[in-house]
Amino acid sequence: MSLERIHMGNSASRRIRVGVGGWTFEPWRDNFYPKGLPHRQELHYASRQLTAIEINGTFYSTFKPAQFAKWRDETPEGFVFAVKANRFTTHRRDLATAAESIERFVGSGLAELRDKLGPILWQLMPSTAFVRQNIEALFRLLPKEVDGRPLRHVLEARHDSFVCREYLDLARRYGVATVHADTDKYPSIADPDSDLAYLRLMRTEPERATGYAPGDIARWAEGCEAWVAGGPKREVFAFFISGAKERAPAAAMALLKKLGRR
Repeated sequence: MSLERIHMGNSASRRIRVGVGGWTFEPWRDNFYPKGLPHRQELHYASRQLTAIEINGTFYSTFKPAQFAKWRDETPEGFVFAVKANRFTTHRRDLATAAESIERFVGSGLAELRDKLGPILWQLMPSTAFVRQNIEALFRLLPKEVDGRPLRHVLEARHDSFVCREYLDLARRYGVATVHADTDKYPSIADPDSDLAYLRLMRTEPERATGYAPGDIARWAEGCEAWVAGGPKREVFAFFISGAKERAPAAAMALLKKLGRR
């Protein structure tokens, strides 16, 4: 099935977005991008093979509005970016002190993505444990909109203490979704009552052409389809991150192909 069919399929398929983290990775120039493709055309190409990309450059650097507008214009209609928040917003002990950093990040030009702006990912340090007062302080600082555009927030909690009902109840109260990570390194937190499933799939293996075994790809496809079937507002963002990163694009395309066979 063609990618265009996946992009323009029924409403359920459009609510499942699949991609990778970033688009600039030298090993992809050997096994994903066509030989000789100019680096400046990599986003153009990647956005026509995938349905979403998690921008991770924003975690390390600050970009200007013109750069977000450029990314928007290089990608096709229906494509969506998730944006990883700058590390200075969350990589601190006292999250209540993050107001200025959050305001600076959100105001740096995210609104220029317009309809292509998807969830914002807020990644905590692995050492950040669940202390209700600290996490609630962060949630209170997350803006509901930017330039009149509603914002959706996702927390990546990487400490086992977040695996508890108190945390999920708190996140739901503030409308914050939680990353479900496929890894042994961090907790895999599932919130069955959320409308947004944000998957970071980290088990790609270098010896597999598609990163994950076909049976695992099939199971993730079934899970994504079952999730969006649970309600008309439900969405999935699935990103192949870390692991054998050189296999991430092939894994994402394998999942898209599996989803397109419905």
